[in-house]
Parts: sequence; C-alpha cells; structure tokens
Amino acid sequence: MSSINYESWHQMLDSNKNQALGNIKERFALEVSDNYVKKALGKNWRDHKSTLKKEYFKKNISLKEKLRNLPPKMLRYQWEDAVRFWNSKKGEDRERVGTSSWQKQKFTHTAGSKSFACVAEA
Repeated sequence: MSSINYESWHQMLDSNKNQALGNIKERFALEVSDNYVKKALGKNWRDHKSTLKKEYFKKNISLKEKLRNLPPKMLRYQWEDAVRFWNSKKGEDRERVGTSSWQKQKFTHTAGSKSFACVAEA
C-alpha cells in the first residue's frame, strides 16, 4: 500500500509509484500503458486518503484518540504523521483561504454554456 504521508500524488517519489506499478504487473496481465495504470493508481490513492479522513479523522474526538484509532492495514508511523499533518494549521488555513475567496466573489456565471461576451452581445 502506498504511503499517505504525501500531500499530493505528484509529490510522491517515482520509486514508490514504480513499486506500486510493479506490484500490479505481478498480479495482472495488463494490455494498457504504464501511464494509464499510474493515473488510475493516483486516483485510487486520493480516494483512499479521502475515505480515511472521513471515517477516521473528521470526528469530534481528541487528537490522542485519533492517533489511537489506527485503520486496518495501516502502518502506525504513517497514520501518526498523516493525523498530525491533517490536524496542523496548514490544512485549516487552506480551507479558510478557499472560503474567503469564494465569499469575495462579486459575480457568478449564470448564463449556462454561454460566455459573458456572448451574453453581453445578445
């Protein structure tokens, strides 16, 4: 299983991605490109990370309880690093920045598939 200690799939080391690709190739006879498989692995990695957050992290329990609540098949040190990262101010700041940017928006695009230029001309 790939490490969840990375913020993004793009930041993960190529050696880890290639190791995961090698594991897939050992088990299955694939008729698709390696890039396609890596892209699918990236999506599954993000989905898995999101599920872990929802089921194990985003609960109203203390940090100690979150650290003790280790998901199955997860290495303790990886889980502890991930919980500390998700619990840090950095993660909260990103959400606040997105919310504040959205609240500052003055105009919304309500013209469907038409651009503002086409609406103005009409």
